[in-house]
Amino acid sequence: MYRPDHLTLNLSGQLLSLERAVVMGIINVTPDSFYSTSRIAGEQELRTRIDTLLREGASIADLGAYSSRPGAEEVSAQEEMRRLAPALRILRDEYPALPVSVDTFRADVARWAVQEYGVAMINDISGGALDPQMYPTIAELQVPYILMHMRGTPQTMGEQTDYQDLILDLIDYFIQRVGQLTELGVHDIVLDPGFGFSKTLEQNYELLARMSDLGTVLPQPLLVGISRKSMIYRLLGQTPEEALNGTSILHGFALERGAKILRVHDVAPAVEAIRLYEAMHPYERRDEALYYTQTNTGDH
Repeated sequence: MYRPDHLTLNLSGQLLSLERAVVMGIINVTPDSFYSTSRIAGEQELRTRIDTLLREGASIADLGAYSSRPGAEEVSAQEEMRRLAPALRILRDEYPALPVSVDTFRADVARWAVQEYGVAMINDISGGALDPQMYPTIAELQVPYILMHMRGTPQTMGEQTDYQDLILDLIDYFIQRVGQLTELGVHDIVLDPGFGFSKTLEQNYELLARMSDLGTVLPQPLLVGISRKSMIYRLLGQTPEEALNGTSILHGFALERGAKILRVHDVAPAVEAIRLYEAMHPYERRDEALYYTQTNTGDH
């Protein structure tokens, strides 16, 4: 069973340990997020959401202003910044201890968010493919970068699901891009396999089942974002609002396969999943050591 080495992320001078998994709480300031309950309108709703994240144990807030749901409408950079600005101001001025990630694929938005509001991390769904200036910008800003796997754009990704071997293709994708980032001097890179992006429902489950294979080759920590996604609610004949139980179950499988950051709408259940999973660790390690000893001594 894969478990990556002890890792830390430098979030604006705060060292976040990933020795055990942590939770990233989603804050949506989009009017069209696929999960309607997560949409935030107004400053008081925003404060309530942030207070909930902190109370329930989120280690990072991930703020997004551009919906990446399939078929989402295009949003200009100016509109994206207009939506982000009030939330970033409140997070900077009223919640300075909470590290903030901004979910954007635009280098100009990333630079603005880091320089004007002290954002600690950039979460790029395109892995740099939608803005050639993203990698140099991240290298200049020296902030951690979440590198996600996606083909095409949010508008076209549903048509780009043809893989020779899903996991090998993802490994090749990450090796190439991590190499480019490392050559530019980017130090803290988190890998997001991109559940729901350029993958069929069946491919999402293949990816989850084989996710530990990524960790055998790639030393970077893995982020998993499956919260209330269609791979859950469509399979179960539900709506996103009904998909919390399925999300929690799959979080357990993701943790078992090496996830170090869970990006979620519901923080408390994810924190509980981590605590329950961690409670098994001493016993799993003992069983694995016993199996290794018996295998090597021929005592079966």
